[in-house]
Amino acid sequence: MSDQTQPAPPVSSAEYLKLLREKRNQRRNAGTEEAPPQTTPKQATKDQEKDDDLFPGIPKPREKKTIVSWRAPSRPFKKRDRHYYTTVAAIVFLISLILFFAGQFLPIAVVISVGFLAYVLSSVPPHNVKIEITTYGIEIEDLLYYWEEMGRFWLEEKYDQELLTIEVMRFPGRIILMFEEGKKEELREILSEVLLEEKPAETFYDKAAKWLQDKIPLEINS
Repeated sequence: MSDQTQPAPPVSSAEYLKLLREKRNQRRNAGTEEAPPQTTPKQATKDQEKDDDLFPGIPKPREKKTIVSWRAPSRPFKKRDRHYYTTVAAIVFLISLILFFAGQFLPIAVVISVGFLAYVLSSVPPHNVKIEITTYGIEIEDLLYYWEEMGRFWLEEKYDQELLTIEVMRFPGRIILMFEEGKKEELREILSEVLLEEKPAETFYDKAAKWLQDKIPLEINS
């Protein structure tokens, strides 16, 4: 009966790491007992990296480095006049009245909440946040968006302020960043190394919001 070699059973992660550490220690002990061969500094560095590598073939994570950082308001802001608030209040009242006679009481709370949110966003100035573009992605305060979850970016203006908009794969789907004056070309050059500069086509909701804004202006332009 001939001997047949059986395949070695798989080892656990802990056993695998233990074997690698033992192998590394054996190499180090063998190097102290006998004189090492003459090697160049470059070869010695490579050998040391091989000895210290517990996970051969797995790339090591990149070091986080800040490329550019600045402070800016968290959102675009425009101070509204009295006509804006009275128009919003009138619209909320009329829609709520129609829903009341239709017996739709739950949507009334939604309409009032939207009106209150519009009031808060238009009356309370935004606070400044720290924005960083790093080798990992874009970090806004403690919230990090990785490069792998970003899509296109484009530059536009709103309320006479320049904005940087970036598509993301998480809610709310886009992040809007404000930046200091004079940083437009610098940011465009940096982001173009990773992302595609392209403004997407307007969706149905974008066109509807633009139509309502043109047909029902909430404030009088001076």
